Formats: sequence, C-alpha cells, structure tokens
Amino acid sequence: MNVTTAIQAATRAFAIGGPILELDSISLRFGGVKALTNISFNICEHEIRAIIGPNGAGKSSMINVINGIYTPQEGEVRFRGERLGAMTPQRAARMGISRTFQNIALFKRMSVLDNIMAGRTLQTRATFLDVAFRTPRSRREELESREKAEEIIEFLEIEDVRKTQVAKLPYGLQKRVELGRALAAEPKLLLLDEPMAGMNVEEKQDMCRFILDVNENYGTTIVLIEHDMGVVMDISDRVVVLDYGKKIGDGPPEEVKRNQEVIDAYLGVAH
Repeated sequence: MNVTTAIQAATRAFAIGGPILELDSISLRFGGVKALTNISFNICEHEIRAIIGPNGAGKSSMINVINGIYTPQEGEVRFRGERLGAMTPQRAARMGISRTFQNIALFKRMSVLDNIMAGRTLQTRATFLDVAFRTPRSRREELESREKAEEIIEFLEIEDVRKTQVAKLPYGLQKRVELGRALAAEPKLLLLDEPMAGMNVEEKQDMCRFILDVNENYGTTIVLIEHDMGVVMDISDRVVVLDYGKKIGDGPPEEVKRNQEVIDAYLGVAH
C-alpha cells in the first residue's frame, strides 16, 4: 500500500478546526547568527502541517521554539489562545505538546514496552513514596500505563518485539518505538522532526501510514519536518517553507509546489 493509496482510502473522522497553535513574528538569534527572522504561521487542530526547507533553513529551530527548548528574542507563541511566554519542554509536555527527534532518543537498554511506558510519566500522579510502598494509587496508575502502552504497541504493530531490548531492533523499528513513546503522553500536538530520515522505501511507507493513522484515529494535530517531498506533498494538509530562517511559502501542497520562490530555493524544478 503506497502513501497516495493510504490517503485516498482514509475517511477523515476529525474535521480540521481553528488554530491550535499560533506563531506571531518569531525571531531567534544565537549571538550574531539569525536562525529565524519574523516568522508567522498557524497550525490548525487535527491537521498535518509540514515544515520544509533546505538544510539550515531553521526548521528544527522552529520546532525547538514550539516545545520550549529555545526562547525567541522576539514574537509570541500562543497555544489554544494562551500566550506561552517563557516555555520549557516540561511545561510544553504538560500542556499536551509531545515530540520526536532527528536522532533517536530512546533508552537503548530498556525494552520496547518500558520505553513506551516511560512516555506516560507526566500522565501519572503517584509520588516517590507511593511507588516505594506500592500504594493503591501507584498500582492503579502502573496498570493504566501498561494498558495504554500495550494499546500503542498493538496500534504500531510491534507486538512481537514488545519485550525486546531497543538496541537490538533495526533502525526503522526504533523510529516506530520513538513514535510510540511520544503517543504515550496522549499529545494534543505532536511534533515529528524528520521521522523518516535514514529509512528505506518500505519503512517510509509504514511510517507514513502510521502518521496518517495517528491523525485519523486519535485526531492528533501533527507538525512534520521531512525532506522527502513525495511524502510531504502526499500526507500534508498545509506546508510552510523556510529558507535561511525566513518564510518563503505557506499554503496547501499544490499551491506551494507552484510557488516560484519555493521552486528556486528548494524544490529545484516544478513537480
């Protein structure tokens, strides 16, 4: 099943809504280097929103602004209408923003199940003493976390490796586990930083299918950084294009493909 077929077969259960995240005039500098310059765009609830551009365009910097790793010197970020101000990754996660990374960031010596359960940390309320003394709350939350992790494992079709140490898995499956750990946090907004980097064609098709299924089955809003333009144009609802830290395009995939500035800066030729 290729990506286009997957999209054609999908029937959207969650209609795209109004903006869930708004970025207004964002500028980010590192010393004298301008990573982002006066960038504004929004992300609508339930959509798949792609951020594309050449290497060094500022894509990962923008994701890092959204989830609180970087604080912009200028501009404003609003999540569900609330101005975020000084963000941290922990606060972003508590608000329902989860992410994956370019480089796999898993606990390599832990099993698939334990890695995915680790994503449930912010969903639990048990204290250290609750865990130490195995209180009813601790046992109940552990059971709930295990049930949720098993549900995700089944959803991602990795039941046969659920007890396998992550380090022993092939690259494509490790990326799938990282997606599972992000899903375990039950995010409202999921940030995927190059989720298909380094994958072969079959692995990319699988990951595309799971991204579409996450969006379709859970209604999760997804922001996607990806270099494979075939993937981006097939699965995205809207695309924002960055080049040297500036926005040069924003709109539906078909519109972006016809944008001459985007063609000159990134695509090279009209598709």
